[in-house]
Amino acid sequence: MERKLRVGVVGVGHMGRYHVGLYSELPDVDLVGVADINHGRAHSTAQQYNTTAYTNYHDLIDEVDAVSIAVPTSLHHPVARDFLDAGVHVLLEKPIAHTMDEARDLFDLAESRNMVLHIGHVERFNGAVQELKKIVHEPLMIESRRLGPFVPRIKDDGVILDLMIHDIDIILGLVPSPIQRIQALGRSVYTGKEDLANVQICFQSGCIATLIASRATEVKVRTMAITQPNAYILLDYTDQDIRVHRQASSEHIVARGTLRYKQESFIERIFVHKDNPLKLEIKNFIDSTIHQVSRVPTVAEELHALQVALQVLEILEKDGMF
Repeated sequence: MERKLRVGVVGVGHMGRYHVGLYSELPDVDLVGVADINHGRAHSTAQQYNTTAYTNYHDLIDEVDAVSIAVPTSLHHPVARDFLDAGVHVLLEKPIAHTMDEARDLFDLAESRNMVLHIGHVERFNGAVQELKKIVHEPLMIESRRLGPFVPRIKDDGVILDLMIHDIDIILGLVPSPIQRIQALGRSVYTGKEDLANVQICFQSGCIATLIASRATEVKVRTMAITQPNAYILLDYTDQDIRVHRQASSEHIVARGTLRYKQESFIERIFVHKDNPLKLEIKNFIDSTIHQVSRVPTVAEELHALQVALQVLEILEKDGMF
């Protein structure tokens, strides 16, 4: 009988516990342990999922073949490096790191050790995003909104690396053109980092992308709209829903000194197979380690999303926006 893949999770806060729960449901893996510096959190999670608790992640390294790492971003590089260097496959929550040098170092190490290193851009596995990539051609304008209320637990990053990087990643995949320039505005509201930001990315193709991210908005919004020749495409990440508007006819009517406009359009609703994106991401990670079958971007594409996000932060810092 083939041995199951031994997996663990480092960092069992909000996101890490989701990883633990999903690993516990997979038949081809053995959840051998969880690690967290918070003793109570580690042990309560281990007890809930019938596994072993560690307060020092080094004690988990020799017990696993693959690991999810969901610790604060400042710890991504040292923790992921220790596991990769020991020959353990890594699924690392986004963003990769706080610097391009640290990010490149992790990918270089993974390549030299022939290890899988995946970054947790979970929206890539949203069924609606997968369908979106099939219908977007020659985008002229993209409008992205990722808004929500303030969550005190997120302390390491502002909205660029915490939220907007998802949309940067997706937009770079939709627009096959080099970036011409980036403009950015932002401000802090609750923290010492940017809590809301408005970013405009202009591509050499002429496409203009406007991205808005906020953790100071008392409603959760996750949408992207794409204008392209003959179509307006609206994506709702939360509902995993896509609607395509196509103009059928338009006319204006003048009557008794009034001017009225009439427009008719067709609305196509794209069928999307709805599943848990994180579950699909984890299954993809496991398939990559066991069967060498994967559907993630190249290393260059992974690094590009982080590079653009860090460029935006540099602009905000230079202009004293927060």
